[in-house]
Amino acid sequence: MADPSASDIISALADDLPVGIWVARAPGGEFVYANRMFAALMGTDGIAEAAVGGYAEPYGIFTRDGQPYPEHRMPFVRALEEKKVVVVDDLTIHRPDRTRLDVRAFARPVADGAGTITHVVIAFFDISREVELARERALSQQREQRTQRLEAIGTLAGGVAHDFNNLIFGIKLVASELALSASDGRVKSDLELIDNITERAATLTRSLLGFARLGKHRAAPVALEDVIAGMRELLERTLAGVRLDFSFGAEARGVVVGDQAQLEQVVMNLVVNARDAVGGSGRVRVSTRTVPLDAPPPLATGAFTRGTAVVFEVADDGPGIAAPERDRVFEPYFTTKTRGPDRGTGLGLATVLGIVEAHGGSIEIGGGLDGRGTTMRVYLPAGAPVTAAPAPVKSGSPAKGHGTLLVVDDDQIVRKALVSALRKLGYEVIEAASGAQALEHYRERGAQISAVVLDMIMPGLSGRATYLALRELAPGVKVLLMSGYTMNEEVQAILDLGVRSFLSKPYSMEALAHELELLCAG
Repeated sequence: MADPSASDIISALADDLPVGIWVARAPGGEFVYANRMFAALMGTDGIAEAAVGGYAEPYGIFTRDGQPYPEHRMPFVRALEEKKVVVVDDLTIHRPDRTRLDVRAFARPVADGAGTITHVVIAFFDISREVELARERALSQQREQRTQRLEAIGTLAGGVAHDFNNLIFGIKLVASELALSASDGRVKSDLELIDNITERAATLTRSLLGFARLGKHRAAPVALEDVIAGMRELLERTLAGVRLDFSFGAEARGVVVGDQAQLEQVVMNLVVNARDAVGGSGRVRVSTRTVPLDAPPPLATGAFTRGTAVVFEVADDGPGIAAPERDRVFEPYFTTKTRGPDRGTGLGLATVLGIVEAHGGSIEIGGGLDGRGTTMRVYLPAGAPVTAAPAPVKSGSPAKGHGTLLVVDDDQIVRKALVSALRKLGYEVIEAASGAQALEHYRERGAQISAVVLDMIMPGLSGRATYLALRELAPGVKVLLMSGYTMNEEVQAILDLGVRSFLSKPYSMEALAHELELLCAG
């Protein structure tokens, strides 16, 4: 038996390498050799011959985004032109079995003794896992950047809403005070109109506070199926002319811990958006299911990471949302409905995101029904602990009061309106423009003061610090806390310290009178 030749030995070694090897003659690219790993990478037992003028098509070589790889950038061509080793790491192989493989190629030109390039040797490495990890990192960074952007916008929106609530509050109190003494019917009607306008403005600020995750959150076990069932008739009327389907998971009902009113707002906002998308004659599907997740939803925005999730979806067969707009749809005042009577305010999805995140959830945008449209998919954690929340404020006719109140608010306009309203209700009032000034008044006249009406957000001594200092002077001090924010964790923390009552601005004169009546009687 003859001894193996050097070429046989090299060929045998190359066949055992965990790297795909392909060799072709220069300059025409005629195939010379390929090892077994190259065939395995390409997903075929045979070796394709390069078509005239091209290599991408016979070998199924594409770019990462699925386009045929440009011939002038192929490793073989570049190695010939640049006359040096080239590295190409953006190749994706589309195999005959429809699987895909990401590869990196090292192309080395081989020259003869005269310096003429006679062959090109290319080594192919499977980098699919590396590319996948890079994609995951990019998605993670994109989610983080989007979250940071939305948090910054949320902080701004919350601050604007707080200041705006203060202004609305002043207008509302002045209008309420005037209405008490107005006898002219036209004047009363105008004052009622002002009150209605301030209520609409307050609705907008509540939406902003919801987006900023600074809104009220009353936690209780809620079955999403029950929430949707209770809204079914309303949803069907809202989507008149649209085919509305409901689909609930076959497993046990998905129970989340949350605020039912806020969850109803999420359902309604998403369904109305879907109705607008289909134009009144398409199809919308509302569904729920429960799924276990080992990792965060890849394209979701929000707080949910992993665990058992109750998933709520609203899918439509409308035109869908363009890719450039998907990253912005949760920003306040960004809307794709820019014309006509149904022009959007840009607060719907911003509010939805705020509520979802306040419930520890996430939301993502996916493809819709029948290969078109949009699906808004909400993930809410199941099994979160229940926390108590104060009872809602009742309203009624303004009740006359008596006694002396200390009013503490750094905003002069708000303070003046509040003082005027309290005097109209029958109270004596001492004004303080800061926490420090409030403490001076209390030291001097604490025995005369029935209760303190205290703003939460103030420069210098905050509402919390002022309350703690007042409590040092009088452990049983009665305090009505007020804020341009609605009930949130910061407010709850002050209530837990012993504050007796809380009202969020803007509130009515009736609500103020009722709360003070309860506080002073307690």
